[in-house]
Amino acid sequence: RGMEMNVDLVLKATQVDGVYTDDPKTHPDAMRYQRLTFDEAIIKNLKVMDATALTLCRDQKLPINVFSILKPFALRRVVLGEDEGTFLQF
Repeated sequence: RGMEMNVDLVLKATQVDGVYTDDPKTHPDAMRYQRLTFDEAIIKNLKVMDATALTLCRDQKLPINVFSILKPFALRRVVLGEDEGTFLQF
């Protein structure tokens, strides 16, 4: 849908504050990625979003910022370009 609207960035609001090495709810030692490439996310089989959507974003060079919608002011920080969540780039 973002491609149809010609957006510059996809904002993916989730229950956790980014993309992790493992599920942080069941693995407290999981580490959050600050930045990732699409290829790293695909190769490591990280659960960013549906694989087809992730591949489409990669192919269209459409970056994604994954952040927690539950964290106060997180959306504001993302919109202001501050370091929040995980940034996926091509």
